[in-house]
Amino acid sequence: MAIHEHECRTFRGEPFNLRALQGQVLLIVNVASRCGYTPQLGELERLYRSHRDRGFTVLAFPCNQFARQSPETALDFCAFSSSQYGVTFPVMEKVKVNGRGAHPLFVELKRQAPGVMGTGMVKWNFTKFLVARDGRVLQRFSPRESGPELERALEQALDEDFRL
Repeated sequence: MAIHEHECRTFRGEPFNLRALQGQVLLIVNVASRCGYTPQLGELERLYRSHRDRGFTVLAFPCNQFARQSPETALDFCAFSSSQYGVTFPVMEKVKVNGRGAHPLFVELKRQAPGVMGTGMVKWNFTKFLVARDGRVLQRFSPRESGPELERALEQALDEDFRL
């Protein structure tokens, strides 16, 4: 199933139509509020503000699977990320990314972009999936990868996709 065909919900539990994002470059991230990588929310917001006019969106999915680092509701996570990091990009429903009950979107993301040595598991919070305008997963980034390497890949995705 293509990325844009998956059903998702917002942090309020309302249906969110991923098809509405066809034609945009996406960065889909499992996020947490009590993780050492949580300050990346500020960087993700900077990327979103810098590139949204070129057709870029960040989708954040709170996840509590890793050391219970996001125990709050998705609504509370949204309030936290907005007040602490100025997040304005879409915050989605709280999901599982691994194992039984893993959200089908993350099952597809992992299928298209396996981790190191072909592992299908998401290893930790702030794993990032860069998705092309046509819904193909271009690249998977570990939680540690951020900053210049992420921005270079994003720029390339935005530039390449404009030529399609």
